[in-house]
Amino acid sequence: MSHFNFRVLKVFILLLLHMSMSAQELPPVQIFGTDQYNADNQNWSVSQSQDNHVFIANNKGLLEFNGESWVLYPSPDETIMRAVNVIDDLVFTGSYMEFGFWKRDDFSVLNYTSLYKELDIPIVEDEQFWNILNLDNFVLFQSLDRIIIYNRNDATFKIVTSKNTLTKIFKVENAIYFQSIQEGIFKIENGKAQLVIDSELVKTNVVVNMFDQDGELLVLTQNDGFYIYSENILKKWNIASNELLSQVSVYNSIRLKDNSLALGTISNGVIYLKPNGDLSYHINQSNGLSNNTILALFEDKDQNIWLALDNGINCVNTNSLFRIYSDRAGTIGTVYSSLVFNNYLYLGTNQGLFYKTENSNDEFKFVKGTQGQVWSLTKLNGTLFCAHNTGTYIISNDTAQLVERTYGTWGIKSIPNQDNLVLQGSYNGLNILERIGEEWTFRNKIEGFNISSRYAEILDENIIFVSHEYKGVFKIKVNAQFSEVISVAKESSVDKGIHSSLLKFDDQLLYNYKDGVFKYDIAAQAFERDSLYSEVFRDQTYTSGKLMVTPETSKLWCFSKEGINYIESGALSARPNIETITLPKSIRNSMDGFENISHIDRETYLFGSSSGYIVIDLNKIIKKEVKVLINTIARQTINNDHIPISKTEAGKFGNEENTISFTFSVAEFQKYLEAEYQYQLEGSYDDWSMWSTSSSELFKNLSYGDYTFKVRARIGDDISKNIETYSFSIAKPWYLTTIMIIIYVLAFIIIVLVTHTFYRRYYKRQRESLLETNKRELELKALESDQQLMQVKNEKLQQDIENKNRELAISTMSLIKKNEFLNSIKEELKNVNQNNELKPVIKIIDKNLNNTDDWKFFQEAFNNADKDFLKKVKAKHPMLTPNDLRLCAYLRLNLSSKEIAPLLNISSRSVEVKRYRLRKKMELPHESSLTNYILEI
Repeated sequence: MSHFNFRVLKVFILLLLHMSMSAQELPPVQIFGTDQYNADNQNWSVSQSQDNHVFIANNKGLLEFNGESWVLYPSPDETIMRAVNVIDDLVFTGSYMEFGFWKRDDFSVLNYTSLYKELDIPIVEDEQFWNILNLDNFVLFQSLDRIIIYNRNDATFKIVTSKNTLTKIFKVENAIYFQSIQEGIFKIENGKAQLVIDSELVKTNVVVNMFDQDGELLVLTQNDGFYIYSENILKKWNIASNELLSQVSVYNSIRLKDNSLALGTISNGVIYLKPNGDLSYHINQSNGLSNNTILALFEDKDQNIWLALDNGINCVNTNSLFRIYSDRAGTIGTVYSSLVFNNYLYLGTNQGLFYKTENSNDEFKFVKGTQGQVWSLTKLNGTLFCAHNTGTYIISNDTAQLVERTYGTWGIKSIPNQDNLVLQGSYNGLNILERIGEEWTFRNKIEGFNISSRYAEILDENIIFVSHEYKGVFKIKVNAQFSEVISVAKESSVDKGIHSSLLKFDDQLLYNYKDGVFKYDIAAQAFERDSLYSEVFRDQTYTSGKLMVTPETSKLWCFSKEGINYIESGALSARPNIETITLPKSIRNSMDGFENISHIDRETYLFGSSSGYIVIDLNKIIKKEVKVLINTIARQTINNDHIPISKTEAGKFGNEENTISFTFSVAEFQKYLEAEYQYQLEGSYDDWSMWSTSSSELFKNLSYGDYTFKVRARIGDDISKNIETYSFSIAKPWYLTTIMIIIYVLAFIIIVLVTHTFYRRYYKRQRESLLETNKRELELKALESDQQLMQVKNEKLQQDIENKNRELAISTMSLIKKNEFLNSIKEELKNVNQNNELKPVIKIIDKNLNNTDDWKFFQEAFNNADKDFLKKVKAKHPMLTPNDLRLCAYLRLNLSSKEIAPLLNISSRSVEVKRYRLRKKMELPHESSLTNYILEI
């Protein structure tokens, strides 16, 4: 029964503890779930590389996070990965019966090398490696059975064994310790274990961690808190958190850079202790974490605390300038105003007025009687005014006194030179409150102006400006008694604007809306745009025109899409300084037009949100150098496969490999800091792109040529000093390669030459044709001339032939007649000559009849008349005799046998015989006419 009561009491104490802790102002917590890192729920160890990438040992393998994206490297043999430690450029990991290291190749991909197999270490069945430490050139891998010490210099190893379960291994300064259950705490010296603490306390209790504490050992146990080992004695560390630590089970812990301590518990989240051991804050699942069981803790280079959880991964931004108060129960509601007054922090919300002691973890308490909407809190002359939906209250500690119940009060403003009067802007216009003695009372309404006056400012003693976001800005002149309006004029120099505001800063009247910040020029009696103040809304960042002043620090606050901006007077010049606190609208969770901020202490400010508030410590603003890295480069194939590309070498890709992707990141893990990226691709997109949160870019179907990809980043207004670049080239398509261009040039030259030759020949042929035509024409003309000449010649020849023929005929006939005459004389002489006395005469006659000269004369005349006839006949009939040729000549003249006989000096019958013989020699058919044949030759 007593044991049961103790457990109930323990649970009750823990509930009270959690309830008290729910009022804490906690650092931001980033939550990463399995849907983001795409691995198993359980995570066991965390480490960080030189390029700030975070590595986590997960049940599925090794997780890498670069600030933008997660990559999972499956563990060897698909076993649970328990430990990770990044040493130089190697990522050492330990898992089930396996340990080794991962090294990044030229393609930014980690490749695993098994030291367990490479060193050929004897196997211990079911051995798992839970922790990895490094000291000098040694890497120590700890399982529950032994410690393997790997010498990186000569790739040798030593083994330190334990008789009993070896729970954990610790690095304290330059020494390595470990606990062996039921034996104590050992120190490794020269590769051997030396027992240093054999107290029963450390024999029976699990030691979670050990630290150096002013030269002594500080020992943290799992269930019994801290002990200090001094002068060979373990004694309890006397701190205020001992009671808390006795109620939780601590699984792991780390000492932070500021010497504070972070303790990861089982089922109770993480506990942060100050260096002296006092509780700083306690974060669990009820107030920020995604899981209460912390399996590992790690502080990164920027003092973020990474939590490897039983379900998920969390990152606590302990060094953030923000502290978050989350009203998870909805008790407080939306914060519209806040103020520190008389050591109390007051919150005016949509549910009333709440307060707590300043700088405490106390719960907020409700100020009775203030149920409903609180619009503003104002401190004037030692009095705290609360502008409420039901009127104006005077607040004193935890009490609220209603001054006058009206339709509703927006705010309270002081009246120059009138310490006993204040101006009240209400739903129905302007009112005056008066202090009589120590009491404030409602004095009067300023008659003549009934428009809701959320923003009202007194320019001088009787000029009041009122801004209404739907009606515009009004200039109101009132009488000296502030009892009635003398005149109302709507200000035409500025337009109305939703979420606009009006206030005084540095004795200047400012009006802010979507077109910028405007100052009122008294001389010009108009508002004029102030270019300097309006810079805070550059690049389309306007969301709300709400302006606020924190009088204690003389800062003017305004709110943009990307953050909270404040303006203050320059220390060395008249030009004001504009500073930006990166807190995007999507994160700060405020209502447009109702943003509010107040000064808390020194450089600490409170920003009200719809679910609590955010405390901003300007002292923690650190101008951190933003560094962007190109993580991966890949080319995309036709099948959409991504083939990695080495970052160390300039890429030379084929023409079909013209789709290139890049991923890049900034290793920034602050929850409220969001990296934006800007890129350019020289050779294609020579101008910088618009800023974007996208951490990858894909360039499709790039044309051939040389390119240089450049990327830079910014966080808030801080732009990375480095610009990451990668140069590559896309080859020309095969039809545009140098060889093909040479071929094209040669082909072009050939085509030109061929074309030139063709045209030259064509024109030559044309010219020749023209010349030929002209020649023909000339020849035709010449021919015509020749024909005419020939005709003349022919006619002359014909005449000559006719003359020759006539001569031939005459000569032939003369020969015939001569021969006939001689024959007749001869015959007559024969008849007369009986005594042969006339024989000599007859011989002379025969001689003249057979005179060859007559034949020669005839032949010459015949050849003149019928040239080459005798040659033709002789050629055709070579067997012909001269007499045969003579007969042919006479037949050519178409002479009859009777006419031929005198020429041959034979009888007609003999001529017929000769003709018969000639036919035979010419082998003429019987039916053929000899004369016709000869005439046709």
